Amino acid sequence: MTAYTARIGDGVAGFDAAEWDVCAGTANPFVSHAFLSILEESGSVGSRTGWQPLPIAVNDDAGRLAGVLPAYGKSHSQGEYVFDQGWADAYARAGGAYYPKLQIAVPFSPVPGPRLLLRDPAAAPALIAAAEAVVARHALSSAHATFITPEQVPLFEAAGWLIRTDSQFHWQNGGYRDFDDFLTALASRKRKAIRKERAAAVAGLEIVQLSGAEIGEADWDAFWQFYQDTGARKWGHPYLTRAFFSLLGERMADKVLLVFARRDGRPIAGALNLIGADTLYGRYWGAVEEVPFLHFELCYYQAIDAAIARGLARVEAGAQGGHKLARGYAPTPTFSAHFIADPNFRAAVADFLARERQAVARDIAMLDTMTPFRKAD
Repeated sequence: MTAYTARIGDGVAGFDAAEWDVCAGTANPFVSHAFLSILEESGSVGSRTGWQPLPIAVNDDAGRLAGVLPAYGKSHSQGEYVFDQGWADAYARAGGAYYPKLQIAVPFSPVPGPRLLLRDPAAAPALIAAAEAVVARHALSSAHATFITPEQVPLFEAAGWLIRTDSQFHWQNGGYRDFDDFLTALASRKRKAIRKERAAAVAGLEIVQLSGAEIGEADWDAFWQFYQDTGARKWGHPYLTRAFFSLLGERMADKVLLVFARRDGRPIAGALNLIGADTLYGRYWGAVEEVPFLHFELCYYQAIDAAIARGLARVEAGAQGGHKLARGYAPTPTFSAHFIADPNFRAAVADFLARERQAVARDIAMLDTMTPFRKAD
């Protein structure tokens, strides 16, 4: 039996990029060494932001990296998209200190993906046990692995972690030839509504998709304006720094898809996507000019166009947003896993999660009946 040795790193940037990415794989760009180290180098995460990088690694008995966790010490619950502020309030009322906690996640990114990054699948229990040991050693209240893939849910369950469910809206590629082919799968009334929306959104505008070397610093300057506007309205202040976007363009341009709306050559709105092996991930959007339906065009319809053109299996358009339903994005379960140190508090959270899972399942079943797709006779 392999004996694993655990350690905590100072940051993802301190790991060898090739070794990290052997564990992370290539399917999901958000868990890549490049993306996570860009967050650190740009100052988007760190002690100043309340996201202190604490990557947890296990080495096998030959000294090779067997698995890693993208983990962070958190002094708040901002930028996570799995909301546990109610838990924090309840624990505080009971006399406990919920913060600091350990967050196993991709900061500011409600994107499902692996959280146990494993070169050696047998290392999963050791990696989970290492996270629990960090909680115990540093007297933390809890550890939370958010937006884990369905395949990794049983690994956390086997370790006794509590599983939480929620949902997002994802678009699935049914092998469509183009956008019009996709529309044929929808009810007639929905097809007409989407065609009208697209025509109204682009009237008088030029829509462009940029990737790789096509993206320059002037494009990031424009997108930064859009991102700041949206961030100020949604979160109070933007999570990401301006440097993040330049570094993203410098090191991951081939994984980036920028969609701009231009009026007379000037960008007035934009959406940022990352390209995975089989998924297009919609992340940020913003505008400096209000145009009806332009949000839907840039974030949802252009993403579908791009996914079909690239032969991608799905589009994941981020958290929340019931308006995505009418645009062909269907409800899809998402999962998180939670280790609660206090047994009494754990029991209370477990009871809450059991009831919440039932409610989420009912919501998904109801929303499934409301998709715009043609109903079978």
